[in-house]
Amino acid sequence: MSLENAGTAAARVVAAAGDPAANPWLSWDYVRRNWGDISRALEQHASLTVQAVLIACAIAVPLGMLAHLRPRLAAPIVGASSVLYTIPSLALFTVLVPWTGIGRTPVLIGLVVYALLVLVRNVLVGLGGVDESVRDAARGLGYGRFRLLLTVELPNAVPAIVAGVRLATVTTVALVTVGVVVGYGGLGQLMFRGFRNNQYHAEILTATLLCLALALMLDLLLWLVGRAVTPWARRGREA
Repeated sequence: MSLENAGTAAARVVAAAGDPAANPWLSWDYVRRNWGDISRALEQHASLTVQAVLIACAIAVPLGMLAHLRPRLAAPIVGASSVLYTIPSLALFTVLVPWTGIGRTPVLIGLVVYALLVLVRNVLVGLGGVDESVRDAARGLGYGRFRLLLTVELPNAVPAIVAGVRLATVTTVALVTVGVVVGYGGLGQLMFRGFRNNQYHAEILTATLLCLALALMLDLLLWLVGRAVTPWARRGREA
């Protein structure tokens, strides 16, 4: 069943009937008849989100570490990511299209760009917030600057970094929907189709609820990961 058939037909019936009761906000019948389209859009949405956040982390963590090691670079790095963050998403996706074509690539690049600011800032906050007595103790044991960063400061910065990853992930889930302007918006495709097809409520709300559920699920998963990799922080709070 194509992306234009069942939802479009139902929306036209609703428009013709003019009956609000025939256009419900929740419809299990819509979900059942269109599950193929819904599952594909959800998979697309989730894969884009995860891939974008992973790529952004791979870029932001080294940048944050560099800015921490070389404080003079902190302002240019944060400033550049801030400037990129202020570009409207619609404009950014549109600008990328002549270079990348429509589809997954421009959306992925845009999502990575928007995630960088949050991640770089949290890496810097986490590294800068390490207790100075911990650094002094490591230096007293003969730790050099790079070893201190990797084995002392970075592990202690994990809670702040995880918080940044959680925020970037939830934000990315929302931004993926804007990718519909270049033909690759995940659940945004369903939302747009619902608005275009005479305000088909069931299609719009189903996509919206799935976006919310995806964001909550990923946030919970990252919270559990954060607890697992920082047992010392949990023991400190319980004490």
